[in-house]
Amino acid sequence: MTQGAVMEDEAEFADRTEPFRRELLAHCYRMLASVHEAEDVVQETYLRAWRSWSSFEGRSSVRVWLYRIATNVSLTALEQRGRRALPSGLGAPATDLSPGVPPDDPAVRFVEPIAETLVVSDPASIVTVRESLRLALIAALQYLPPKQRAVLILREVLAFPAAEVATMLDTSVAAVKSTLQRARARLDEKAPSQGDVSAPTDPESLALLDDYIAGFENADTAALERALRADAAIEMVGTTAWFNGRVMCLQLLASAVGAPGDWRMIPIIANGQPAVGAYFKGEPYGVAVLTPTPTGLTHIHVFSDPSLVTHFGLPPTAPAP
Repeated sequence: MTQGAVMEDEAEFADRTEPFRRELLAHCYRMLASVHEAEDVVQETYLRAWRSWSSFEGRSSVRVWLYRIATNVSLTALEQRGRRALPSGLGAPATDLSPGVPPDDPAVRFVEPIAETLVVSDPASIVTVRESLRLALIAALQYLPPKQRAVLILREVLAFPAAEVATMLDTSVAAVKSTLQRARARLDEKAPSQGDVSAPTDPESLALLDDYIAGFENADTAALERALRADAAIEMVGTTAWFNGRVMCLQLLASAVGAPGDWRMIPIIANGQPAVGAYFKGEPYGVAVLTPTPTGLTHIHVFSDPSLVTHFGLPPTAPAP
């Protein structure tokens, strides 16, 4: 093949496959609950697709073909890995404000947050994408065995027909239907109700986000109290610590807010939820993801990893107020 022909092939491949990169990243993230692992799987998917491009016969659409590759690469990646979790999936809530500690089991790893800008490009799909990336759902999906997880995501989230899913996974339509039934039953046991979660751009979500930011930037615990629902919970992801109930959560927040001006927070959207990139005394601290409802915040997931600030496209040090 001449160099010109190779370049034409590369151009055609990019033209026909690149439009699916963001949605494939979202798919792999749902499977793996890790942005970094999902990015690696997507990269591997495109490498395998390019190697097979000359033999692609078009018996399925390019989109279905790419999802088949990405799903199977994800399943292979999951073979040697335990599930990712949130602190509330590891034990009972804390009874005091002792600092959280990493889990005893080194095999336990945590769900990572994902920036909406990485996975959303089509405004028409934004609502569906947001609902399928909420942290509680991503954590619940990790309880499913990998094959059940794949079938449920392909059928329920992406709405692929059972016959196409069977082809992707080299199985039968009957097996897909049976696996989906088991996955639904398992997910119903683990997934909390998501019906009353507000969209990140709804007025009540923006008001709660404003209270949360004001609470930290102005050391205003009254604003934080306004934002929290009575059954609110805070999870310190990366440790086993989580705190349940407004009283305990307020004690924790009051111990963290410091003096006015210590914190600087920039609004972002993560996992289809309002969130903030947080800086403490000018230095990056991490990301907090909020779960808003019409009656207040039910969850705050705190990811105290400074590298997340730049991963979400925010400046490496706090901008001026």
